[in-house]
Amino acid sequence: MSENVIFCFSGTGNCLDLAKNIAKGLGDTDIVLMKRELARTDVTDAKRVGFVFPCFGGGAPSDVLRYARGIRIAEDAYTFGVSSSASYAGTGLFELNKIIPLKYWKTVNHQCSCIWLFPHDLMGSVEQSQAKSEDAAREIASQIKAGTVSVKNPPNNPINALENKAWSSIAAKKAKSFTVSNACIGCGTCANLCPRGNITLLGNRAVIGYDCVGCLSCLQFCPTEAISLGAVTEKREHYHNPNVTASDLMETMIHID
Repeated sequence: MSENVIFCFSGTGNCLDLAKNIAKGLGDTDIVLMKRELARTDVTDAKRVGFVFPCFGGGAPSDVLRYARGIRIAEDAYTFGVSSSASYAGTGLFELNKIIPLKYWKTVNHQCSCIWLFPHDLMGSVEQSQAKSEDAAREIASQIKAGTVSVKNPPNNPINALENKAWSSIAAKKAKSFTVSNACIGCGTCANLCPRGNITLLGNRAVIGYDCVGCLSCLQFCPTEAISLGAVTEKREHYHNPNVTASDLMETMIHID
């Protein structure tokens, strides 16, 4: 078994890219994608166990916290959490810390990919945001290897907490706005990407249900840009991390030497 394990939730690939870069700095790391059914839940043999996930609606995606409750970690393992967001940190790390006490935590900014709310380049160019993320990953890996312990607890903003509490219902309501145009080629990319299995193919065309976490993988990775979430997304440039492919996100576990 690998010395390090990182559980990662990623929609547009930013967090998977961040997890990969942290893993490269650590070496001998299994990255477990947090979707549908985890490839590993018992990681009591790992020396270090971490979590990398985005800020959704003021906090962690609900799936991250749900999966975290079922993961077994050795009592003496070094635990860490990294949250990536477009602007504010949110309460995700605070909530995770209540489930799995974190020895170290960090927040990282990347350009916005919530296409229905803001253009993806809100935080600057892709190149600038990617360079900042890679620099952050190197620093984080170095601090983890040094056994750094965070002095303060993760942030807990009451406003963000309220926002996140309502996020599941907001995401479900937003899901009703999904449309699939005639550009759909029935390739199945969206169905294979969906972390909840919320998308099916009917008559060689994607059909999107309402059990949506709001990751937007389907929209951002659609090869023909056939999926939209309201009229505004039809006009905005789609985005996914330049170093991550749809096939990468379809994996259940990725090993980094």
